Amino acid sequence: MKLETVPFDETECFAPIFLDYINKKESLTPFYNAFPDLENFQQLISKRTLSEDHRAILVHVLNRQYGPLDKHEAVDFNIHSLGNDKTFTVTTGHQLNIFTGPLYFIYKIVTVINACKALKAKYPEYHFVPVYWMASEDHDLDEISYFNLFGKKYEWKTDQKGPVGRMKPHSLNSVIDQLPESVPLFEQAYLDHDTLADAVRYYVNELFGDQGLVVVDADNPKLKRLFAPVIEKEVFENHSNRLVEAKSQELDAAGYKNQAFSREINFFYMQNGLRERIVKEGELFKVLNTEKVFSAAEMEAEIKTHPENFSPNVIMRPLYQETILPNLAYCGGPAEIAYWLQLKGVFDHYETFFPALMPRVFNMVVNKAVQKKIDKLNLTKKDLFKSANKLKEDYLDQHGQGDFDLKEERAELGKLFEQIKTKAETIDGSLTGFIGAEGAKGFKILDSISKRLKKAEEQNNETALSQIDNIKDKLFPNGSLQERHDNFLNFQLNHEGFIPELLDKFNAFDYRFHILHDA
Repeated sequence: MKLETVPFDETECFAPIFLDYINKKESLTPFYNAFPDLENFQQLISKRTLSEDHRAILVHVLNRQYGPLDKHEAVDFNIHSLGNDKTFTVTTGHQLNIFTGPLYFIYKIVTVINACKALKAKYPEYHFVPVYWMASEDHDLDEISYFNLFGKKYEWKTDQKGPVGRMKPHSLNSVIDQLPESVPLFEQAYLDHDTLADAVRYYVNELFGDQGLVVVDADNPKLKRLFAPVIEKEVFENHSNRLVEAKSQELDAAGYKNQAFSREINFFYMQNGLRERIVKEGELFKVLNTEKVFSAAEMEAEIKTHPENFSPNVIMRPLYQETILPNLAYCGGPAEIAYWLQLKGVFDHYETFFPALMPRVFNMVVNKAVQKKIDKLNLTKKDLFKSANKLKEDYLDQHGQGDFDLKEERAELGKLFEQIKTKAETIDGSLTGFIGAEGAKGFKILDSISKRLKKAEEQNNETALSQIDNIKDKLFPNGSLQERHDNFLNFQLNHEGFIPELLDKFNAFDYRFHILHDA
């Protein structure tokens, strides 16, 4: 496949805060440390440290989590290398969407893998490990319970509650049975593993293990213990709430909308089947929607004894991630980068390294049939991002038989009635209102004629206009970007080399929209 790119500014798909970040606008520089240009990673490396003890615990936990999995040699090497102070990570995170969810999950992972390859080529004296951080503690089942394949929505119906990573995946056999063809990878993942987190680790390892991708499940007592001092300070002193609000106000004053919202306590209380917010009422700490209540002394003891019961929300998760990983960059989409920009004050307060915020690769796959239509209509890369209506108008302007808008005729009619008005004023001034009304009727008649002419033009060009609709439906299903709607199986089932193609073509440090199409 051939790779082409389009500047983000020309797609009309992204919020101003993301575009300004990509363009390194000065108003956003106070909210991050370094932009993720390849040459900036030397300074990131020089500032990034992680204690030997933290590294040892991370390696131990990862070896236990992978357990009986048939690890690729590259994964095994990368896990062990994390114990070395010359090894760093580039991380992306995502929810545990069933069957990988939308395409951009795959794009995130390919981005961090290719970023690490580029970094190794630039800085050969160091080692770089791509990491997928599983959002196993998330409890929003609705967001992960479906995917779209070949125009059909498949959904997982389950009444399980609490952190999704701990849910039993076996009932997904009902979804597997509905698929148009057998997918052994997911059958083994969901039917042979006890938790959704184990299932996701299995299939991600099968897809990307040969690239050395390491999967981290932070829902772990040993890892949470490393974060326990911050948990205690946050529950009792609420630093992040004040600091995030301050940064959010600064962003708001600079003209940007806030992506995430902080709370007084930015932690959930979590057990199997339960993940609910912790709130303080008077001198007591309560877990919402439960009977659980803690005094200050009891809460302090609970954090020290069972830190694994405390789950960070969107505000605290990034700090937790950077506490346990020797991370140089976090790779995410526009919304993720936007909320990370609200967090620098929290990182500064806890004297924790703030990573480079790396936009993931954004991509559109154009198959042969669609590319043929694009070529026939002579559409440019930029044209693909225009609305179907705009594309049709442009096509009719270029290929129609005439000016169906009747612009010249409208101008002539306007001049004619102005002349009549002038003449009427010399005879009887009271006639000008009547003449104006009759002129308005004339313009309505032209409107009606114009619509009929346009309809006739559309009928004459019906094939081309239908092709425009087809192109937009394929590349922007349901009006959204292909990567946010379609599942990777849409392409993988017909092209086993799809993921290797992405690995070969994606440039992690080229911050433009990628388009892969048949040459």
